[in-house]
Amino acid sequence: MTPHIEADRGDYAETVLLPGDPERAQWMAETFLEAPRRVNRRRGALGFTGRFRGKPISIQATGIGVSSFLIYAHELLDYHGAKTLIRTGTCGGLSEEVPLRGVVISSEVRAEGAISGQVFGLYQPAGPDPALHALALRRAAELGIASVAGLTICSDVFHHPGGRARFDEPMALGALAVDMETSALYRIAAQFGARALSLLTVVDHIATGEMTEYSERQALFTDMTRLALEVAAES
Repeated sequence: MTPHIEADRGDYAETVLLPGDPERAQWMAETFLEAPRRVNRRRGALGFTGRFRGKPISIQATGIGVSSFLIYAHELLDYHGAKTLIRTGTCGGLSEEVPLRGVVISSEVRAEGAISGQVFGLYQPAGPDPALHALALRRAAELGIASVAGLTICSDVFHHPGGRARFDEPMALGALAVDMETSALYRIAAQFGARALSLLTVVDHIATGEMTEYSERQALFTDMTRLALEVAAES
């Protein structure tokens, strides 16, 4: 066991999907995996392992923000032998090119000046594993999943006193969306020599002011989850 994960060695597959929300982790496992079994419930951060198209795959909730994400990613990589991490998260849209409920594939991430995660160089631009990124683009097209790939922004502050104006510069750079974990994903994966990819569903749109209802958010993640699992199964 690690300080935050009660599973034993071998309980996690080498490929792990990483939603933030524990309820989403459970929904993903019960909806898409064959014979899922719960391997973690410590602190309510639910983790599951099952199979998709015969390949062992795990799903582990990471909580909100860089600090929480780094704890679970580090323990999965350092102790549980994870080799591929695929984030299945939510984001706020920054470009009208990205529709509400659409899927964003993070091709590059830049971090806002948050206080956590400095040890991993989170303020430096980072990107996904090129092969995973290319595979996601191809499978999205084959599955007919509407997606947009490009620059995303990572922030560790949700209720920010700067309001919408804080995103003026990222939007001018062409950033598609903002989330709270992708920078941590790409940087820690690089440190451990692992592969990483971030897939994000737009649940609110900063550029247009649109928002989804929380009640629809599990079904809303179907396309992103299907894409993540197809990538995981082929990688």
